[in-house]
Amino acid sequence: MDRSQKADSVAYLNGLFNEAGAVVITRNLGMTVAQSTALRNKIREAGATYKVAKNRLAKLAIQGTAYDGIGDLFTGPTAVATSADPVAAAKAIVEFAKTTDKIEILGGGMGSQVLDANGIKALATMPSLDELRAKLIGLVQAPATKIAQLTTAPAGKLARVFNAYAEKNAA
Repeated sequence: MDRSQKADSVAYLNGLFNEAGAVVITRNLGMTVAQSTALRNKIREAGATYKVAKNRLAKLAIQGTAYDGIGDLFTGPTAVATSADPVAAAKAIVEFAKTTDKIEILGGGMGSQVLDANGIKALATMPSLDELRAKLIGLVQAPATKIAQLTTAPAGKLARVFNAYAEKNAA
């Protein structure tokens, strides 16, 4: 890798760190190509990115970002998973780690908060941003639906009473 490629790699990683809602650092312990492909597909489906990076370049890339504190995690064969949704990358990595022992979660960060492996696992149990939005919309819509039901209920009851009187008088 020549100097310009290294500069490009640092710039790319820096962009990932600046846009990320959360960063997960993993250690790959001899994954096969099929396992690596499966992991990358799972992460891509979650809307996250996964990049194997040279530790020295990753440490340069985090300088000046909110993730300055995670530099100590870059030892050995590491990879970086990032996502704008703070939960997406963590959830995808933790789910994949349950299926194989070839990947180890070292830790990561969420903003300036440094997380250990248990923190990443706890983050993965939280609902995603889309799930929270759906719950919020459901909560907002529920009162409107109840109000509509309450306003139409008296008219419906009144119509049933008139119908009952009409049937009684007709008989």
